Amino acid sequence: MADRLTDAVSPYLRSHASNPVDWFEWGDEAFAEARRRDVPVLVSIGYSTCHWCHVMSRESFSDPVIAARLGADFVAIKVDREEHPDVDASYLAAAGAFTGNLGWPLNVFVTPEGKAFYAGTYWPPVAVGELPSFAQVLDAVADAWTTRRPQVETSAAAVADALRQSADRLAVAPAEKATGERPVGDLLAAAVEELLAYEDAGFGGFGGAPKFPVAPVLLFLLEYAAASDVSSRDSSDLRSSALGLASRCLAAVSGQGVAEGQGVTESQPIAALRDRVEGGFFRYATKRDWHDPHFERMLYDNAQLLTAFTRLAQLDAEARNSAIEIAEGIAGFLIEVMQQPDGGFASAQDSESTVDGVRLEGAYFALSAAERQPQTPPAIDAKILTGWNGLAIGALATAGFALDRAPWITAARRAADAVIGSHLRSDGTLVRASIGGRMSTACATLEDYGMLATGLLELAAASGDAQYAAVARSLVDQTRDAAGAGIFGVPGGADPVLVAHGSAIEHDPSEGAYPSGLSAMARACVSLHLLTGDVRYREAADGVIRRLLPLAAPRPISFGATLAVASAASRPVEQLVVVSDDPHSQLATIARTSYRSGLVVAVVTRAQAAAFAEGGFELFVGRDREAAYFCRDFVCRLPIDEPRALAEVIGWSV
Repeated sequence: MADRLTDAVSPYLRSHASNPVDWFEWGDEAFAEARRRDVPVLVSIGYSTCHWCHVMSRESFSDPVIAARLGADFVAIKVDREEHPDVDASYLAAAGAFTGNLGWPLNVFVTPEGKAFYAGTYWPPVAVGELPSFAQVLDAVADAWTTRRPQVETSAAAVADALRQSADRLAVAPAEKATGERPVGDLLAAAVEELLAYEDAGFGGFGGAPKFPVAPVLLFLLEYAAASDVSSRDSSDLRSSALGLASRCLAAVSGQGVAEGQGVTESQPIAALRDRVEGGFFRYATKRDWHDPHFERMLYDNAQLLTAFTRLAQLDAEARNSAIEIAEGIAGFLIEVMQQPDGGFASAQDSESTVDGVRLEGAYFALSAAERQPQTPPAIDAKILTGWNGLAIGALATAGFALDRAPWITAARRAADAVIGSHLRSDGTLVRASIGGRMSTACATLEDYGMLATGLLELAAASGDAQYAAVARSLVDQTRDAAGAGIFGVPGGADPVLVAHGSAIEHDPSEGAYPSGLSAMARACVSLHLLTGDVRYREAADGVIRRLLPLAAPRPISFGATLAVASAASRPVEQLVVVSDDPHSQLATIARTSYRSGLVVAVVTRAQAAAFAEGGFELFVGRDREAAYFCRDFVCRLPIDEPRALAEVIGWSV
């Protein structure tokens, strides 16, 4: 048996290297072997901090009998969904035809041509109730393949055709008609009202168990609350309600807003989803009251929650102090635990750890700071993902700028320099993932381009360094050049194996825990339009919003990032540049603390303003003396020298 996973870039794949299963990595080699042997393929998808993925590995994939069964009748492929999100999205969509219980581990049986004909998630080693054992599933699939092949292939073809038609409908929907006749403001207001109705009034957050922080939804509510104008249904009362809902949800996930009698004391290390000792947030809670978390800590959750608590501190005076304290904890976790020696941020921290010789989920996090000292902390998935690093770069830059924490901006710069230095190829295309300087062969996806571009633009505004904005613009321009007849495309194309199988999803609009590639690109384009004045970026963003808003507005819990960028794009364009060689001048302080939907803010020195202007960022042209420059709908006021005058113009108090 070949040992193909030992040197994999993915720690998740390497954790399966000791299995007796003859695993292949994702690629054409596995499918060629299946065609040669005329056997089906098991595509098993998971990730390093997936608890039940590791349970199934211990129970089934480590069983020599199961391994022999797999080797005799199947070709087995192990996939890290974080390394190959496009592969995961394709097979997750196909799996929906066979099970409504979607999640990970995701185990999909496909033909040698890559067409799915059966799928499921976790299967135990012994049947439990109506849930069959994994061995029974293998027997049934192998029997269907050998005795009912025409039926299997017909089913696989039907699923593939249905998925293709669904993708085509999104791809060809006329952008100018996609939103229908309802104004964008009405759609956004309806989304806020639905979220208000969906709130768990007893324990905070949304829905029952399991309970996730849904950070993109909270960022939408905060974006909506930060609007400065009022339209037909976009009333000040509704914006106030949106802020209240976001504030209550953030209090609940951080252990500050649970019902009386359900709270925790300061001596306890775990508060709802928050680790008080190291500051990071866990992925989700298994109970409606936010108890019993699943203890993995994801980069994308913590990055977005850092931004959310920063915005809450800017918008809600009553919550400001506690929000800043929690933001400081998250930033500390990102920098002290997740940032790697080369500057990039690791993907996740495991939920399981060995405490006093016993391996248990969450045991480490139940210990106080002193009790943790002699213990080995949970393992880190040190895989550097381009898109997720973009989220962290943007979050630390935004928080560092707004809360005047220069070391956070420095950490964001370190990460940006690391990703640009190692993940940006000489031809301008991106690498999806790396670890320890080794580059993955996985194709970068649209989310990598969009999230990194957005993070770099936020860093450019926070640091005053125009080079980051120039790289971001180049990334966006490349996706537009690769778009063909669409709005955006992936430079270098989609995963070649998926393309060969006809199962590549050109634009996956699904979000959930973090932005899709489309919503991330739209956000980057909105920012570039504000910085450059180039209407083509705004047109690209509007094209995405018009296509996605009909999907997002009726399902706000699943499309927070799309709704957030739609809200920002619907507001009046406002731009504020403060030119000051003193970063703590009164003008600079007012600018840093200003947050309003549709407003871009930058504080730069005269030299930095000149560098932006020379780089083609029109907003900075003519900003050659120390003053504040405020523009609305691209009409600029005379330079403002007095702090009180600036505060009056932007509606702030000093």
